[in-house]
Amino acid sequence: MKKKRTEYESKDENAFALSTGDLMASLLFIFILLLMGALLQVQEKAEQDEEIVKRYDQIKTQLYIDLQQEFKDDLAVWRATIDSTLCIRFQEPSMLFDEGQSLLKPKFKNILDDFFPRYIAVLSRDEYRDNIEEIRIEGHTNSNGGYYSNMELSQDRTRAVLQYCFSLMSDDLEEWLKGLVTANGLSSSHLILKMNGEEDKDLSRRVEFRVRTNAEKQLEDIANKRFIHKQ
Repeated sequence: MKKKRTEYESKDENAFALSTGDLMASLLFIFILLLMGALLQVQEKAEQDEEIVKRYDQIKTQLYIDLQQEFKDDLAVWRATIDSTLCIRFQEPSMLFDEGQSLLKPKFKNILDDFFPRYIAVLSRDEYRDNIEEIRIEGHTNSNGGYYSNMELSQDRTRAVLQYCFSLMSDDLEEWLKGLVTANGLSSSHLILKMNGEEDKDLSRRVEFRVRTNAEKQLEDIANKRFIHKQ
């Protein structure tokens, strides 16, 4: 009798062990499926982010090419430059303002008369219009004088440039620009340096037009999302 009872108990234990093993195997399989699904989602999201960045980067690159093409015959005359960050820099202070003054010189007004309508005509094209995040007018001074007085001066200058540029626009374009254009006086916080590291006092006195596209915003959004996920 004892032997039979032991055999029955052994069979029950084996059946229990088998069902437990099956359950654990099923749970492990489900876990693997969930993990694979999560990894696929992460991969798909990374690929989507990469496509977004690539698309907006292409827009930014093409905009740079179009601006270069539009102003290729004028930049040298205006003593201006344009770089791949979409910064157009007017760097001949004798054409812009008298030292310590915010009144636009007639020569600079003539340049803006030609430059700004064409500049906005490029930015407002269908392929760019909805991808412009900000148009920044930046005023910069050299280190002569106090930082705060130069801050006030650079702000006065950018406001003067903004007001004059807006006076050149039609009403519909002006309404569009009001949500995009900002005037930023930066004092001497972004000096231009010579090759030897010394300040170039003439080139540091400048006005810049910068375009911020959705490419930068998309990169910031993606970086912020990744930072939040890591926390």
